[in-house]
Amino acid sequence: MKAVLFDLDGTLFDTAPDFVVVLNQLREQEHLPPLADTTIREVVSNGARAMVRLGFGVDEGETGFSDLRQRLLDLYLMHLAKHTVPFPGIETLLNQLTENGIVWGVVTNKPSAYTIPLLQAFAHLPTPSAIICPDDVTNRKPDPEPILLACSRIGCKPTEAVYVGDHERDIMAGRAAGMPTIACSYGYIDSDDDPENWKADHLIHDASEIWPLIQQHYLKQP
Repeated sequence: MKAVLFDLDGTLFDTAPDFVVVLNQLREQEHLPPLADTTIREVVSNGARAMVRLGFGVDEGETGFSDLRQRLLDLYLMHLAKHTVPFPGIETLLNQLTENGIVWGVVTNKPSAYTIPLLQAFAHLPTPSAIICPDDVTNRKPDPEPILLACSRIGCKPTEAVYVGDHERDIMAGRAAGMPTIACSYGYIDSDDDPENWKADHLIHDASEIWPLIQQHYLKQP
């Protein structure tokens, strides 16, 4: 085991509180009542398009969709990392990896315009060895291309890393890359979805479970 790669929203960081604020700000501008936090959390992993669909009932290509999406993203950029925090156990995990000579990276479908400043806001954390966003590749997750690019930049084989994510597309991408996968049930799971069905190699319910799992299954025992 040389590297651990993570999805960003819903896996490394709890970014939902900032999305709750900005989506409800946009709804207020449109004279609509706020949505419940839990309702918004379920769709955060699916990106801005899903949030516009949830918040305003319009789909991509319909009148007003592009304008609402851009306004949402503009609000998010102004509100970036105000309420976002690492999930419990993540900071300890990253330090454990670093102390044991295992590098970590981010493979996300979040554009770099938002990913990079978000990670910079947490500069006290160990530095990631790779950050792969959709603007770095031709095909985003669930295609394996971003994960394979991360491995290339780190200098490891897919079998020498593990991918951790909170969405089925994460597990699909990891599996397609030939990499062991860990599904996180603590992330932003759709109400009609079940991580048990994603065919991940492991399912965890708290980030504190990741390091013991890696020690047990992926590190050579003395």
